[in-house]
Amino acid sequence: MTDRSAGATHRYRTAGFDAGLRRRRRRETVLKGLGILSIAIAIGMLVTLFGSIFWQARTAFVQTQIGLEIDIAAEEFEGGADATASAIKGASFRGMVRDALYDRLGGRPDSRAARRDMGAIVSADAPFQLMQDVLDNPDLIGQTRMFWLPASDDVHNLVQGVIDPDTPAADLPVGERVMGWLEELEAQNAIRSAFAWDLFLRSDSRDPEVAGIFAGVVGSALMLTVTLLVSLPLGVAAAVYLEEFAPRNWFTKVIDANIRNLAAVPSIVFGLLALAVFIRVFGMPRSSPLVGGLALSLLTLPTMIIAARAAIAAVPPSLRTAAMELGASKMQTVTKVVLPNALPGILTGTIISMAEALGETAPLLMIGMIAFVADPPSGFLDPAAPLPVQIYTWSTSPERAFAAKTAAAIIVLLLFLFLMNALAIYLRDRLQKKW
Repeated sequence: MTDRSAGATHRYRTAGFDAGLRRRRRRETVLKGLGILSIAIAIGMLVTLFGSIFWQARTAFVQTQIGLEIDIAAEEFEGGADATASAIKGASFRGMVRDALYDRLGGRPDSRAARRDMGAIVSADAPFQLMQDVLDNPDLIGQTRMFWLPASDDVHNLVQGVIDPDTPAADLPVGERVMGWLEELEAQNAIRSAFAWDLFLRSDSRDPEVAGIFAGVVGSALMLTVTLLVSLPLGVAAAVYLEEFAPRNWFTKVIDANIRNLAAVPSIVFGLLALAVFIRVFGMPRSSPLVGGLALSLLTLPTMIIAARAAIAAVPPSLRTAAMELGASKMQTVTKVVLPNALPGILTGTIISMAEALGETAPLLMIGMIAFVADPPSGFLDPAAPLPVQIYTWSTSPERAFAAKTAAAIIVLLLFLFLMNALAIYLRDRLQKKW
């Protein structure tokens, strides 16, 4: 029996068959190799991309500070030690910082250019930070304390190694005497690096060393709130009607085709539509989270309708039939049976749509949300610059320190997108029912 079986196998496996089999296996090996190579290239590009972003952002999470012994003399304030808030704001904190810097570096320079260079060691925002410290603690009036104030962006880049200190003097952003003063400050242990809390707690600024993303985060949160409140009810209602109540005719087919086409329309078109309708026709305020949220609602609504329809269509028809056989009306069946079972898919589509809206910039530029906003918005009608727009603005700034700030803001935005997608995956796996 074994010999006959072997003979039968040998009879069907001719030389041509074996050659074809070897060719097929070689093609499969080549195809697998190309697939592995493609994946490796994609992973390598992602690693390169994220690695370059993290490397560029490394200095944005660190703030270079200069330690100065500042005499907050009572005679500088109207009312002395009992000065009011308005009197504190009227004091010359810039002069206090300047005098403390002179004392630290051996006296007041003779030339005006030298005094200007010495004053540029600390940030232009340092006097305002000192004023805020005194406003928060008026007991500092009449005392001499050590204050750690932010350095300028050029000094920060030199200390953090963004600019090579061995660069020829002609190519350095500061002169040789500034380099000498920095060496003197380092010898006195008057320069330190601290975590840049300003990046998260402060709003945008013209000075990159103290610019932060707080106003951008608040603006994005208000804008996404409007987007969610508008697009979620409309998207779910439209999906329920089209999937459960609309007749199957040519008109609904046209609507379905247009919804799918709108999901592929470039985002800037929705910005133009928002500019024409919400601002020019209804007169809503430019650069406000309300208009930005409405513009993003137009963008996310087609995607949300498609996702909600897919989730509703995935509910087994047997559940609808069982509910209606038990006496439930069509509306009761939809609200009590269909929607609860479609909820995981609807939530997943909603979160992914919100993540898509969070990273959009083009529609917001069209409605004027590119203005410099120094304070976080306190309401839906206040001017705002969402985080993606702030990233765009920083990327076009000429100051070198804004490049690191841009990369840091991109990391924060990517973190939000990652968390939103992780939440969508968790809710899908947690709530999804197996039929």
